[in-house]
Amino acid sequence: MSGFGACPEVLCVASEPLFDLSSIDLDQVAISAEEVGRLNPQCGAMRQLDHVIWLDNDSGRALGVKHITEGEFWVPLHIPGRPLMPGVLMIEAAAQLCSVFFLKHRTDQPRFLGFTRCDEAIFRGQVIPGESLYLLSEEVEVRPRRFVSRTQGIVDGKLVFEAKITGMVLQ
Repeated sequence: MSGFGACPEVLCVASEPLFDLSSIDLDQVAISAEEVGRLNPQCGAMRQLDHVIWLDNDSGRALGVKHITEGEFWVPLHIPGRPLMPGVLMIEAAAQLCSVFFLKHRTDQPRFLGFTRCDEAIFRGQVIPGESLYLLSEEVEVRPRRFVSRTQGIVDGKLVFEAKITGMVLQ
């Protein structure tokens, strides 16, 4: 395929959620904010994952959430008067979810992970203060020191971004 609007199959990503959220209680907490903080070094304004709602070790899937508030550091600066969550922070939130899953279920010792690659990123919608960004991840490849996951963000049932994220153990 070639021409404007063409999408080579290798680069196309899903336009449907990675997994069905309807059977998951979105109010549950599988990994608390405190545990997220213990596993991931990001803190303060750079913590983009509030907690993990659900995970399935067998399928390599996880669901996390970031509740977007008026107090986010980017609100007064990223499009004043019409704040939109920057795409790079959506990706960071997904990377934090992937890291927590890897650290909790794929390694037997504390590790420092680095976000090494982002591929096939597509932004399909906006995220604004007052909304909850649900983060979906599904492992594609896992090795002892590296992982690749497909990720998505959903707000009010609408897919707002998707990407493939790679991370690896740095220490």
